Amino acid sequence: MNKAVLAVSIVAAAVVFLFVYSQFTDLDDYLGINVPFVGDLLQTTTDGRRGLSDDAFRIGQVGIVKPSDTELTLPSLFQKVENSVVQITDSNEIDVFESRLGSGFVYDDNGHIITNHHVVSGGGNRLDVTFPDGVVYRASLIGSDPSADIAVLYVEDVSKEKLLPLSLADSSNVRVGERVAAIGNPFGLSGSLTSGIVSGVGRQIPAQDDEGFTIPDILQTDAPINPGNSGGPLLNIRGEVIGINSAIFSTTGQFAGVGFAIPSNTIAQIVPSLITTGSYQHPWLGVAGTDMAPGIADRLGLDEPRGFLVMDVVAGSPAEKAGIQSGDEDAVIDGIPMKLGGDVIIAIDNNTIRKIDDILAYVEIEKSVGDDLEIMILRDGQMMEVIATLAARPSQQESS
Repeated sequence: MNKAVLAVSIVAAAVVFLFVYSQFTDLDDYLGINVPFVGDLLQTTTDGRRGLSDDAFRIGQVGIVKPSDTELTLPSLFQKVENSVVQITDSNEIDVFESRLGSGFVYDDNGHIITNHHVVSGGGNRLDVTFPDGVVYRASLIGSDPSADIAVLYVEDVSKEKLLPLSLADSSNVRVGERVAAIGNPFGLSGSLTSGIVSGVGRQIPAQDDEGFTIPDILQTDAPINPGNSGGPLLNIRGEVIGINSAIFSTTGQFAGVGFAIPSNTIAQIVPSLITTGSYQHPWLGVAGTDMAPGIADRLGLDEPRGFLVMDVVAGSPAEKAGIQSGDEDAVIDGIPMKLGGDVIIAIDNNTIRKIDDILAYVEIEKSVGDDLEIMILRDGQMMEVIATLAARPSQQESS
């Protein structure tokens, strides 16, 4: 082959490559899915090698339900995501109103389904996942975290075409007043949609199984959520998951205007570990006490009622090893018995602390097991700093 022919061949090959690449780029918008270019899935690893990026292991990147660039109408939103939401039942039960019943959604095209821990706990090991087309698949539980009320199921022999993963939004950007939609199976009524707004952020709800911990940074919504909705997605108006519908506040057991969802950032943080190891290690400090109140501040001679009063320190905990002191003086303030004399936590990592929620949310979201935590405390009227190395949270332990 002479040089002229070789040059023409190279140019022709380049033109064909660019044409094919442009077609895949157009498919991205036309099909509403993300068709990644191989180069997008490659990154330089810490030892200098080129390998698959973290996004490549979030397998749903190829077939993920791409969020809309604009706000959708509710019918369009439902049509976009309905095939990604499933029903979860205990196959040992016959009566749908008496069985363990919940919802879930497709996480990736490897067969992983996300739901709540409380949906799959407390029963047998026979779980069924029903897709919107009515086909039922046997599912196995591969990982669960009661401290975050998240669980991962695995279904086999489901075609890639049916596994349409939903995309996760950055829940730290969610604002009160945003329109949202909840999709699930209330009372076994499959494929139900309700809508409302985000009515609160940064809430706390108790963890499942009486663990003694709370789940921080919870989203609150007035979108109607009822038994059977648990585990289903709470979506923004563009079709992205901002949370998992988890609980309701009600005196009757039915919806009463306040529902709660585990935020999508918590999903993104915990689910990969559940898939690979079956569990997740939550960072833990090991203190218990009470938020500062005006009566306590007056008793301690403080100008402002802010901070967290440490009344107890768990033996062997990071807090004890860091030298944080617990209370040793019994007192009753505003009719509430408590212990005084302990440290008052004023700040962590230069972030002001006004209540225990601030500590819980920061440690859970920003820290990992083994990280150091800089703690500013007030002791006997003097400010001082201590360093605690966070450990893995023990189970069924009353502390933060």
